[in-house]
Amino acid sequence: MKSFSYLSAPDTATALHAITGSEGVKFLAGGTNLVDLMREGIEEPATVVDITRLPLTGIEELADGSLRVGALVANSRLAADPLIRTRYPVLAQAILLGASAQLRNMATVGGNLLQRTRCMYFYDEASACNKRVPGSGCDAIGGFSRGSAVLGASEHCVATHPSDMAVALTMLDAVVEVESVRGVRRIPVGEFHRLPGDTPHIETALAADELITAVELPAVPVATHSRYRKVRDRASYAFALVSVAAALAVEDGVVTDVRLALGGVATKPWRAHIAEQHLLGAEATDESFAHAAAAELAPALPLPDNAFKIDLAQRTVVAVLRKLNAERSAS
Repeated sequence: MKSFSYLSAPDTATALHAITGSEGVKFLAGGTNLVDLMREGIEEPATVVDITRLPLTGIEELADGSLRVGALVANSRLAADPLIRTRYPVLAQAILLGASAQLRNMATVGGNLLQRTRCMYFYDEASACNKRVPGSGCDAIGGFSRGSAVLGASEHCVATHPSDMAVALTMLDAVVEVESVRGVRRIPVGEFHRLPGDTPHIETALAADELITAVELPAVPVATHSRYRKVRDRASYAFALVSVAAALAVEDGVVTDVRLALGGVATKPWRAHIAEQHLLGAEATDESFAHAAAAELAPALPLPDNAFKIDLAQRTVVAVLRKLNAERSAS
């Protein structure tokens, strides 16, 4: 591991000034991804700024019914919070399916949003990877592509985004609050993660001098009836091949509100707007669910090893919506 300087920031102002105008500075919270990347030589910061002492650990209910979650709230605490479990069960489920208890105890909300892909070529220094070395190429294209994206990819990168929590946040239209010495900025989570295009190494809308300080969850009535399903190679904490975050409201057999987001199939947490449009006003039947899912996956561009993800994603969407509809009917 390359030598680096270490600073424990006592307050937000110190942390922000440490990163302003400096190159090679990284914030350290739980360290569940950054430390691994440093050990692998993928991340080589000149300075690590420890932000664990900052007052960003609160979960606050706001006047309009939304929740403000501090960036340093541990994933385990967020999943266990009564307001989260009641109002946003999809988020609690996504977190619990995302990693072991030990990792959830360390991982933070802000760090989860910033975690980098687990593409095997990204971690293999002998392979070409535009995320790791811009302009070097992408060995996943033409290589082993079973875990790669079928949506949102480009000729420069086909790596999937690994987060489960971010898929649920995307479904909920969360807002990411970031701060720098220039002030505070609010970024809709759907705009926070970037498609790879020809700059796959630029993964988020976060500027180099900005720190995530909070995530705001808007009041979403339909989210009280929501679910997260994750399909993976093994039951014990593997990354998703396909995941679905969904919320559904039905009246007299007709869909009146629906939220859908997909994980494991795209280069960023994928909001299924096309499927939502097909479902609003449609009958709440398996046929309608399948039609909507097929429309969402129609633009998919599979590689030789991952074409199965298209059918798997469609069937998972139908299964989750069917379950939500059955639960509603039984309640």
